[in-house]
Amino acid sequence: MEHLLTFNNDMLVSGIILFVTFLLIFTEGVHHIERSKIAVVGAISMMIVGQIMGFYSPEDALEVVDWNVIFLLAAMMTVVSIMIPTGGFQWMAYKIAVMSKGRLYLMLVLLGTAVTVLSLLLDNVTTVIIFGPLIILIAKQQKISPVPYLLAAALLSDTGGIATLVGDPPNLMIGSAANISFNDFAITMAPITFVAWIVVVVMCKFLFKEELAQTPDISNTTVPEIPDARLWKASIVILVIMAGFFMAHNALHWEPWFVAVLGMGALALVSRKVHMEEVMTRVEIPLLIFFLGLFMLIGGVEHSQFLEYLGQFILPFVQSDLMTATLVLMWIGAFLSAAIDNIPFTAAMIPIIQGLEAQGVPVSPLWWGLAMGVGLGGNGTHIGSTANVFIVTISERLARETGDRSLAITPGLWARKGLPVMLGTLVVATILFVLWWSHFTTGAGCVDATCVM
Repeated sequence: MEHLLTFNNDMLVSGIILFVTFLLIFTEGVHHIERSKIAVVGAISMMIVGQIMGFYSPEDALEVVDWNVIFLLAAMMTVVSIMIPTGGFQWMAYKIAVMSKGRLYLMLVLLGTAVTVLSLLLDNVTTVIIFGPLIILIAKQQKISPVPYLLAAALLSDTGGIATLVGDPPNLMIGSAANISFNDFAITMAPITFVAWIVVVVMCKFLFKEELAQTPDISNTTVPEIPDARLWKASIVILVIMAGFFMAHNALHWEPWFVAVLGMGALALVSRKVHMEEVMTRVEIPLLIFFLGLFMLIGGVEHSQFLEYLGQFILPFVQSDLMTATLVLMWIGAFLSAAIDNIPFTAAMIPIIQGLEAQGVPVSPLWWGLAMGVGLGGNGTHIGSTANVFIVTISERLARETGDRSLAITPGLWARKGLPVMLGTLVVATILFVLWWSHFTTGAGCVDATCVM
């Protein structure tokens, strides 16, 4: 191997800051300091130390931020914030409850399907924020436990969100870094994601067998009117147009963030009675701050060449057996994402894969393996994805309000339900990656049509 990098003090210091920051993010439930605050402190520490040691600066930190991801997330959050007060989502959820006619597994599947379909465009975090409280209301009305439906919503949205570029925050990061278009992402990931999603639906029937045997009270289930039907219909039209623009963004030479901003602007103009000040209170600003801090933190590690140093040890393995390397990345990505949240792990892996690409490695399968691994890994624990954290939070709040501790989704409960789902879908995904290998060896990062070394 030519010109091996030597481990130095810059790498050591940046690695320590990264490790401590990730450790604090992982143990958020212990010290109760928000991860957005931890990410910002980590980023600031990296900038100060980096400037003193000469490998990083505040100017560098601004340049490493992937603004495509930030603007796209912010715009889509604003779109949803305008749509929520229309009452359309509430109408949709109650319509599903009425359609199920007391058949609880059918209601679970229909709610999970609705959450998944929305996750394809609005991202899984946003959809569970919308549907989580609605599921609790429906469960209260039918006098059943909301726990299986909350868990299913998170598991199915985490899985379904893998299918599109905007379905899961890690996808946004991967797509932006690898310059993967909306269509290419969907064509490559949708088939394998659909199979994994079906596996989750089937597993839910057995994992929640006891809870689904309850007898619901459907006497008071009614579908509410949509308070602002005009804006709801306009929102749906704009979302459909946005979906079309997402698919055509390459031909139009528009980045996905610009399509999202156009949709946001159109919806803001249509919603004349909606005050933007109110809308912005529902935008997840802490999540955006978390992303900013994370990008700046990882940027410092990258500038110290620590990630390049790690990459040189991975290079021979990838060159000798790309398929095995992809599958190993998928499984490691899944387990580490379950342990430390899939967003930080994705942020750390992106520059390593980019470094391999710079050395001539056809990295296309690695991008898909990473996306699949971190997406499925999110199901493994209660902190595996941001969507999971939200679902756990509202269940804990419900348990406190009612005094019924069985309504809280504990880490142990999530492990009993989510970990089998993660392992089951990983096995299926592994088999499909092997059978459909040629499907994953074209596109982003490929030197030729097959990516064969």
